[in-house]
Amino acid sequence: MEEIRVDEQGLKKYSRRSWLAFVKFLLLGGAGYVGWKWLGNQPLDGGIQGGVPMPLREGLTANERLFGRIFSPHKRIQEYPKSQAATAVRLNGVVGLDNSQFDYAQWRLQVKKLNGEVLSIPLKELKKLPKTEVVFNFKCIEGWSQVSWWAGVRFADFVKHYGLQKEVQLAYVGLHTPDEAYYVGMDTDSAMHPQTILSYEMNGKPLSLNHGYPLRLIIPVKYGVKHLKRIGTVFFSADKPADYWAERGYDYYTGL
Repeated sequence: MEEIRVDEQGLKKYSRRSWLAFVKFLLLGGAGYVGWKWLGNQPLDGGIQGGVPMPLREGLTANERLFGRIFSPHKRIQEYPKSQAATAVRLNGVVGLDNSQFDYAQWRLQVKKLNGEVLSIPLKELKKLPKTEVVFNFKCIEGWSQVSWWAGVRFADFVKHYGLQKEVQLAYVGLHTPDEAYYVGMDTDSAMHPQTILSYEMNGKPLSLNHGYPLRLIIPVKYGVKHLKRIGTVFFSADKPADYWAERGYDYYTGL
């Protein structure tokens, strides 16, 4: 029979590498565990951005400052031909869309001005303003995306028509549904982006109930959590308005 030779030097070298790898694994695992325990003992951020340990929130805030500085109000999100838009538009949440309690006939868009005046605007008035269409890749924080086609009033045109120039000098815009169950806050620069619209149509037809009839926000420079469905009220603020998902630990800025 053929004699099997054992390379003792090779075995020792292999054993040494395995031992070192095991020690590294233990050290890294231990460091990860200690770090996780430390993070879990840190105070939460509280306020309108509650639910996240302060070190994580500070990281998100640093990202927001960075992306806010490089954000260009003139750089447009890629658009697509209408033929590429989905016919079955995916739904990304129904909070604030209790149709059983919603009175469609009485709906008006409420806009709070700095002087205390509140504008009450019916949909038929908004439809008199120039119509803008946008076909873009709607992106959700859940990880999916879909090309979709929307139409409505450019937010910047809305601001100009209703004399809200002083209001948009403030840093933030807030919106909430009529029942106030869902609410978002965003930077005014993003709201005034040329592709941001107050949308009343989807695929060339009026919005469906679950997609925010009669009016919703479409803001292509943000993830879907900011695209509030069924707008009840719009207001302006120097400080960050409350935001539904930021209160639950998500990034406030959520920019693309």
